[in-house]
Amino acid sequence: MKHLIVKIFNFLFLVLLISSSVGAEENSFGDNGISSPKTQTFLFHVKTSLDEDDAQICVVPNVAWAALSKGHEVILMFDGSAVTSVKKKGFWDSTKTDMDRAKLPERERKALSQQFDYPLEQIPHNYGEYLGFLKELGVKLYINRTMMLLYKIEPEEIDSNLDPIDLIEMIELMEHADVYAAY
Repeated sequence: MKHLIVKIFNFLFLVLLISSSVGAEENSFGDNGISSPKTQTFLFHVKTSLDEDDAQICVVPNVAWAALSKGHEVILMFDGSAVTSVKKKGFWDSTKTDMDRAKLPERERKALSQQFDYPLEQIPHNYGEYLGFLKELGVKLYINRTMMLLYKIEPEEIDSNLDPIDLIEMIELMEHADVYAAY
């Protein structure tokens, strides 16, 4: 229970931080559902796999889109066990990742459509599609190359939306982020 309360508190704190970081001027949404200008860099450090705790990894695209919609630069950095969730694998279909197989619930798709004033038919149907969708909107997606090695994941086995980076590049992303949140 304590673990759940901490997660809820962290999520609410992040939502409050996102909503309070917009300047006094009114932001308007364009055709692609994002507003401008970009004011801060948000780094979401995705460390927990779907197998361990699907709630953590599945909330990341939502808060990433929220930060992007407020005009911020957004970076997702997959690390730790989360690298296994973006690895293509499967007995029958080795072209899909666990994120591709994780369906975006219809009620969540409807809520996202309403919150971001975005057509429902353009909202992704699974979390793998969601990562590609966010990349098209301007989110940068990275994966820790060292964790890929430790989990024996080859570059061609990862979701093509992600770019492998080394440890120094990861630290540089952290150093330059205005807002950092780990999931």
